[in-house]
Amino acid sequence: MLAGANNALRTVSAPAGRPARENPATGVEDAELDQRQRAHAAGLMRVNHAGEVAAQGLYQGHAAVAREKSIEEQMQHAANEEFDHLAWCEERLRELGAAPSRLSPFWYAGAFAIGAASGVLGDRWSLGFIAETERQVCEHLEGHFESLPENDGRSRAILRQMHEEEAEHGKNAIDAGAAELPPPVKRLMKLTAKVMTRTAYWL
Repeated sequence: MLAGANNALRTVSAPAGRPARENPATGVEDAELDQRQRAHAAGLMRVNHAGEVAAQGLYQGHAAVAREKSIEEQMQHAANEEFDHLAWCEERLRELGAAPSRLSPFWYAGAFAIGAASGVLGDRWSLGFIAETERQVCEHLEGHFESLPENDGRSRAILRQMHEEEAEHGKNAIDAGAAELPPPVKRLMKLTAKVMTRTAYWL
């Protein structure tokens, strides 16, 4: 319980802390962005940061009710990598003169509840939820590649690393025996994600 509370606090309270790995944008020169480009890049990175806050809640919620030790360890490993993503996005936001979403506690609590609730159904369904979430996250990141200012190399370097690891998390969930979620559940997940991304862009 104490470890879970610590994870929640460090996730929703900026600064998030030092990531375990080097920022992928290290060595990439920052671009000259005009005010509109900077504001748009900041909005997108705020969305990505909010997504990583939710990812922490989701993985911690799944891990809390996992029945197999190996599944719990897989969730914790993924959560550790997602925390690096969180810290990298937060660092980029500071560089752009922006702040994380003010609704971070809400994103974390909601995702934790969803993760725990789906995990109660069993590990296969929990893994299925992870696999579908990561698939939708990869689609979302691909959209950001197209929307970011062309010369914003630092943001792009971070998102490329995130995309690679999100895809790996999804594949690992499938390999571990993820169940295929019903289409209505997938549509509901996409709708929920759309509400979060549109809100976090501004708030």
